[in-house]
Amino acid sequence: MNSRDKILQRLRSVKNPFPSAPDPVSRLEVTPLTGENAKSLTSRFILEAQKLACDVHLAADDLAAVQLILSILEGENSVLTWDFNHIPCPILESALHEAEISVAAYDDATALFGITGAEAALSATGSLVLVSGPGRHRTTSLLPRTHIAVITQDQILPNMESWLVTQRENEHKSFNQAANINIVSGPSRTADIAMELILGMHGPENLHIIIISSGETLVG
Repeated sequence: MNSRDKILQRLRSVKNPFPSAPDPVSRLEVTPLTGENAKSLTSRFILEAQKLACDVHLAADDLAAVQLILSILEGENSVLTWDFNHIPCPILESALHEAEISVAAYDDATALFGITGAEAALSATGSLVLVSGPGRHRTTSLLPRTHIAVITQDQILPNMESWLVTQRENEHKSFNQAANINIVSGPSRTADIAMELILGMHGPENLHIIIISSGETLVG
C-alpha cells in the first residue's frame, strides 16, 4: 500500500460525527438566476463576463467565429493553441494555415495569443471552466498576454452547481482525467500593491470569449 492509499484509508475510516443528520433535499443557489432558457443564460453570461473586463463576441457560425479570431490575431504569425479537436470550431486549423499563422510550441513564452476551448461556461458568474490534460496545455491560457476562448452556446450552464451535477452524472470523468481544472473569471488581476487593480499580473491581461450559436438566436 502506497502513501496515497494509506491516507485515503484513514480518511474513509473516520466516523461520521452526525450519523443521524438527514441529507439535504434542496440547496439554495449561490448566485440566483432569473431564467434558465438558452437565450437567458447567454445574455446573463455575456453581462457577467463583461463586468469582469472580458471582450465577448457572438458568432452565428464557425465561419463567423474564424473571422473574429483572425481579426483579433491581425498581424500575428504565431499562436499557442490547444489541439484543434478540443476547440469547437472545425475549420479553425485550416483557417490559421491559410492565414500563414503557425502553432507555436506549448511552452513558447514569446507567443502573444493563446486559443483554447472550454469545458463549460457558467452563466451566473461569467466564468469559464478550463480542464487541462493531453492536448489541452494549461500554458495556452496562462502564458500569452491575450487568451481567446471559443465556446458553443450549448456549453453555457446556469452555474457551478449545474456543472458539478453533470460531473456526478458522468462519474466525475473530468476530475479523474484532468491534470488541472481552472475556473477563469476574466483576465488575470491583482490588487496586492497599494490596493490598485492591475490586469495581467499573473496571466493574460485580455480575455476574448467567442460564443458560437447552437442553431438559434444567441440573445433575446
